[in-house]
Amino acid sequence: MPGLTIGDTIPNIEAESTHGKIILHDYIGDAWAIIFSHPGDFTPVCTTELGKMAEYSGEFAKRGVKLVGLSCDDVHSHKEWIKDIEEYTSGCKVNYPIMADPNREIIKQLNMVDPDEKDSSGNQLPSRALHIVAPDKRVKLSFLYPASTGRNMDEVLRVLNSLHKAANYKVATPANWKPGNRVVISPNVSSDDAKRMFPGGFETVDLPSKKEYLRFTNVQ
Repeated sequence: MPGLTIGDTIPNIEAESTHGKIILHDYIGDAWAIIFSHPGDFTPVCTTELGKMAEYSGEFAKRGVKLVGLSCDDVHSHKEWIKDIEEYTSGCKVNYPIMADPNREIIKQLNMVDPDEKDSSGNQLPSRALHIVAPDKRVKLSFLYPASTGRNMDEVLRVLNSLHKAANYKVATPANWKPGNRVVISPNVSSDDAKRMFPGGFETVDLPSKKEYLRFTNVQ
């Protein structure tokens, strides 16, 4: 789908939410943010997802991340649905705002429109989308799932940790990386600069090409 993607500035959405009116850029402030949509209130997969997001909210807060949900249902519906979410995911509190989008304008601006799913009136529904937004208000990563597939919050947390590594050091994370594993040094960092930037050292993998581009190091 055309529209908002990685590298774009998130629109400065104004919307009513379960926490009152939100102006998105003001809400994000100098923090990171996760903006996620769900196809509809009082639906099974979404109920499990928003409960898990609430369950993980402490982990996101530790990383300086604010959460905000979105669907096309109204604020009253959201508030009633939260009771079900908190009952299903025992011990969780939905302490993040959920925005309302009854006119289905925000989902278009955020590129969160499901191309196939419609409600009983034939109106478009949100996809199961998620944007991770940095303090500069730019989208750093997006997930897009069909309505039938719930998101894995461990993966959301993992990629957030990866983005933080990339933002703080000139590194990238290899396939199947997990926190604590080694990272790779960016190709645009020379060997001399790498020695200065990574005093703990690094390993250059000996490859058939003899090109010294695969360099592993540890960063905290």
